[in-house]
Amino acid sequence: MVRDAEETRQRLLKAAIAEFSVYGIAGARIDRIAATAPANKALIYTYFGNKEQLFDAAYDLVTNRTVDEVPIDVGDLPAYAGRLFDRFWQSQEIVRMSAWHRLERGEEQAIPALVLQAHRDKIALLTQAQEDGKIPRHIPAGGLLSLIMVIATVWTDANPDFASVKFVTTKKARRLVVTEAVRQLVRP
Repeated sequence: MVRDAEETRQRLLKAAIAEFSVYGIAGARIDRIAATAPANKALIYTYFGNKEQLFDAAYDLVTNRTVDEVPIDVGDLPAYAGRLFDRFWQSQEIVRMSAWHRLERGEEQAIPALVLQAHRDKIALLTQAQEDGKIPRHIPAGGLLSLIMVIATVWTDANPDFASVKFVTTKKARRLVVTEAVRQLVRP
């Protein structure tokens, strides 16, 4: 019974990620999530509370996976940006859910604790690398991390602002732009 409950919970989260990445919180429908899972919609309320709490659980899941699966390498920040790009390309729901989180949650809902701590840890590593002279100091560590993350997401198909940009069309070409941009950022 416990195993079936956990399997159902995971199916609901998977369906929720798909639904929220397309429609956000306001546009998502519990009925569609339950049908996609497939599961009784009452279980959503049992396991997660309400639609907003389901979004938070789904958002936590996708962001925590990214933190775990794409560790920073301050010795090779262009490669780190490339791995982030790969992750965002492969799992574009991360980019979309982050956009919905900013739009619909804003300051109301904090970034997941694991992600916030991961950002602090990365900034500390970047600061230390700057102090050790391994990377230049012309951009503060927090700004550098933010720029790397923005550069890694801008070329994914999940970013509608650049969907019509035709001069860099392949994934390989876009990844090269990402890594080269970060290489230029950290060039002495």
